[in-house]
Amino acid sequence: METLPISAESFEVGFIGAGKMAESIARGVVASGMLPPNRNSTAVHSNLNRRQVFESFGVNVFSSSEEVIKESDVVIFSVKPQVDRFVRVMPNTPAAVGEAASVMSLGTAATEEDGALVAKLFGSVGKMFKADEKMFDAVTGLSGSGPAYIFLAIEALADGGVAAGLPRKLAFGLASQTVLGGATMVSKTGKHPGVLKDDVTSPGGTTIAGVHELEKGSWSCNNGEQN
Repeated sequence: METLPISAESFEVGFIGAGKMAESIARGVVASGMLPPNRNSTAVHSNLNRRQVFESFGVNVFSSSEEVIKESDVVIFSVKPQVDRFVRVMPNTPAAVGEAASVMSLGTAATEEDGALVAKLFGSVGKMFKADEKMFDAVTGLSGSGPAYIFLAIEALADGGVAAGLPRKLAFGLASQTVLGGATMVSKTGKHPGVLKDDVTSPGGTTIAGVHELEKGSWSCNNGEQN
């Protein structure tokens, strides 16, 4: 069977599944300008709330997955489809704000052009990486679940600030911007996080004292086992 190319200029995207992940990706794609809202679609069978969420930012909502597939050039599944021409992608919820960490793997019958199109689509909502499918369990644990760990860290930092006397709004602002700034430094400088950590810690200072307390609480991970 001949493999037909998909136009990168006029393709439409359908989501099988209307949960939080599909919503995050759709919002990110629309916000980035990659696709207008009406070139995205999903199916909602009975959940009025999910229908209203997608319709609120212009996504077409059908009553069946069959309609979504019929109208779409690219179909994004929440689980691996039982076909060969697929590109598996593990995104994460920061796609909603254009900062996803997504990983993709080509199916056996998927073409390089398919991969390029998917990379362009998900690249509009963050960064795209490639990996063998056998790595996806680890990818899921790191970047798929990772935002929850970061949210927990931000909450803990803010709680510490509040405990020290800061107003809650200021504490959350400082905590979230500190995490964003740290991540940006790692990404843009290419330096190992340990090197950047050492740049902040001075002998006998408050930072190394805090790091020591975190290490005592099994903050870091060494060779797959917590200290």
